[in-house]
Amino acid sequence: MLPASSKMPHKQPPPRKQSISMGRGARKRDEDSGTEVGEGTDEWAQSKTTVKPPDQLDLTDAELKEEFTRILTANNPHAPQNIVRYSFKEGTYKLIGFVDQLAVHFTQVGNLIPRDSDEGRRQHYRDELAAVSRQGSQESTKVVISETEILEEEEEPKEAEAGSQTDVPIVEASEKVAEEELMTPKQPKERKLTNKFNFSERASQTFNNPLRDRECQMEPPPRTNFSATANQWEIYDAYMEELEKQEKTKEKEKTKTPVAKKMGKMAMRKMTSMESQSDDIAKVTQAAKIVERMVNQNTYDDVAQDFKYYEDAADEYRDQEGTLLPLWKFQNDKAKRLAVTALCWNPKYNDLFAVGHGSYDFMKQSRGMLLLYSMKNPSFPEYIFSSESGIMCLDMHVDHPYLVVVGHYDGNVAIYNLKKPHSQPSFRSSAKSGKHTDPVWQVKWQKDDMDHNLNFFSVSSDGRVVSWTLVKSELVHTDVIKLKVEGSTTEGLEGLQIHTVGCGTAFDFHREIDYLFLVGTEEGKIYKCSKSYSSQFLDTYDAHNMAVDAVSWNPYHTKVFMSCSSDWTVKIWDHTIKTPVFIYDLNSAVGDVAWAPYSSTVFAAVTTNGKTHVFDLSINKYEAICNQPVVAKKKNKLTHVQFNPIHPIIIVGDDRGHVTCLKLSPNLRKMPKEKKGQEVQKGPAVEIAKLDKLLNLVREVKTKT
Repeated sequence: MLPASSKMPHKQPPPRKQSISMGRGARKRDEDSGTEVGEGTDEWAQSKTTVKPPDQLDLTDAELKEEFTRILTANNPHAPQNIVRYSFKEGTYKLIGFVDQLAVHFTQVGNLIPRDSDEGRRQHYRDELAAVSRQGSQESTKVVISETEILEEEEEPKEAEAGSQTDVPIVEASEKVAEEELMTPKQPKERKLTNKFNFSERASQTFNNPLRDRECQMEPPPRTNFSATANQWEIYDAYMEELEKQEKTKEKEKTKTPVAKKMGKMAMRKMTSMESQSDDIAKVTQAAKIVERMVNQNTYDDVAQDFKYYEDAADEYRDQEGTLLPLWKFQNDKAKRLAVTALCWNPKYNDLFAVGHGSYDFMKQSRGMLLLYSMKNPSFPEYIFSSESGIMCLDMHVDHPYLVVVGHYDGNVAIYNLKKPHSQPSFRSSAKSGKHTDPVWQVKWQKDDMDHNLNFFSVSSDGRVVSWTLVKSELVHTDVIKLKVEGSTTEGLEGLQIHTVGCGTAFDFHREIDYLFLVGTEEGKIYKCSKSYSSQFLDTYDAHNMAVDAVSWNPYHTKVFMSCSSDWTVKIWDHTIKTPVFIYDLNSAVGDVAWAPYSSTVFAAVTTNGKTHVFDLSINKYEAICNQPVVAKKKNKLTHVQFNPIHPIIIVGDDRGHVTCLKLSPNLRKMPKEKKGQEVQKGPAVEIAKLDKLLNLVREVKTKT
């Protein structure tokens, strides 16, 4: 509480007489009670004791006089100071330095319209019409009032009627005008009511320009036939013109300063030296390549001898089991920390294969490399191409073996031409030409289209299977199918059907049926699709519990395909049946599988524990006939495997950028044995019959169970 004296400036004092009487009464009471009160003082002027709360601090005068400065800033105290964003450039989460300090307390969407706009003029015009209609109604009421006054005047005495006979024609005329106005009122235009439930801001509405095709027909350019004969004097005149040009250039050089002459001479010397060096290297290139291969053949002579002639004699004593003999190891210092993401043999040159380098770790994405090795020179690649984004897949054209198509981690596809040694791709997609928005996991060349344009397909995690056509040195894309997860349809706003996109990871095209192909997804499903149907799957297989890493049709049997997954399993399917025919558990995530080109029942698989597994279903239907570690178990993980189309070897890639070449022992490539009095039957028909026999056995067992 404050003292009474401090409160009084806010109150109006009572009248003087009353205050005096109150003072006397108070004095008497004080005298009676024995207390001392000042004479002549009023009750409101007396000081009163202050009451302090029990929790009030006792401060000294110095502490009370101390000043505390408070600085007002525009910073929001509730704004978070620890927001982080992921930096794709540095590959880590970075703290954001700038935080938005604006605090919005109230917002309201308005519908104000500028007065100068078309809508503003229309509203102003409607308001004027409404005002005019109101004025017309007011005039009609005035006319009615005047009629009542006229009736009152008629009820007046006849004496007044005699005096007002001169005004009758005027009143009758006004009555006629009023009746006409009442009978034909002015009808204002109908006011258009806005739909309050379907309101949208004018600023958000855009006008879609109509599409127009403009065509024009041009006249062909005029053509003329030119013919001439080269005579002796024409040749003489041409030489004379050349001599005159040389003399003019000499005169120009004479007029130049000596410093400019020296600079020009130095530049000419450099150019000539560079040209001579390049010419010298070009002359020796072929010879140097042959010498380099000869040196490598001498260095790796024992490996070359093993590749050509060695056969493991111990296979005769093994119980239908085989081994893999390590031959060459291909590696390059530039691709040391990059994983092998793709392998492909050249269809024409059986010793040449392409290796794609990238990274399967999305946190460590950097660059990519495309290397082409030859078994004739394992020490250094024949071709080297680098890219800004990691290469995730590749394929080589069958008819044009110098064309290599690759798919990048950033969603682009590119075509490299081995005939052009420059490092940049000859053709490359872009955001404008419809590139993928997620990594491209597989690409495949297909037959040329009707116009004989090059054509290939790609599949990506964005759920699109895209057909790319090379038209006039430009890549043109067409979406073949968009993958959708079945049973995941949800209803959005206004009853829209929203589908969950299926992430494609692998695909393969049928060897005989051109339109048929398979697509594996991250959800573990395999879809059988057609190039003709873009909105519907021909069939769906619940294949795996994790992402499908590879799908491959059998090179001989048209109904059989194989799939592998990170759920440790390899499954063999008959595409007419929804359940797998064979299931193999390899106790580790399977990176890749590949069919052997020489047998319909042999295939190989690589796992992340560093092992290569080779199966032959005609020998053993239950387990692999070769389980061999190829790289160190703790350090490296195998990613891809490919069979050579001619030689009995395979190449295996790991996540350290190394490619190992291995030779199959005789037990892993057994051919049909000769029977007495019968010739050995070979060819696709025998391989198809061999696999059909296995499939029939499995079907019989299933029907019995």
